[in-house]
Amino acid sequence: MPKPGEHKTVQARILEYADEIGWSFVSREEAETRRGIKNLELGIKNGERLRNGSLYFDELLDAKVREFNPRHVEAEGALLEKFRHLHTDIYGNREFVDHLRNRGKFFDHEENRGLDLVLIDYDTPSNNIFEVTEEFAFHNGHYGTREDVVSYQWHPCTGD
Repeated sequence: MPKPGEHKTVQARILEYADEIGWSFVSREEAETRRGIKNLELGIKNGERLRNGSLYFDELLDAKVREFNPRHVEAEGALLEKFRHLHTDIYGNREFVDHLRNRGKFFDHEENRGLDLVLIDYDTPSNNIFEVTEEFAFHNGHYGTREDVVSYQWHPCTGD
């Protein structure tokens, strides 16, 4: 009898639950395309293929940020770049969670002050897009060191 793995024990149940509550399933192939991950080509190792991909659905994230924050005028991709450079420790996690709680800030030049950055519309959940995809794995490239991490992502996109 095969051993239960993470997919059967955890992921399959999460995917089933997400479907039950109305989230849309995004296939791994579509998710990789939306993340900018190149298709597997001859001679390209999987790690190389994933290296320049995004953890987010960039176009969706940018569209929702602009929809929820009409005064947000940063260049496309600026917020994504900020997210990519968050520390990979408890402090970076805390900062990201603050953004998910709409406590991030952006500067409004017209009002000359910082405004709350809305990533998720908690008042009207139907304004969000709820999607789920299977995990994917990547190495950070620091093989054999303390920083050598394989990260598994279960990625819910909530329009954030």
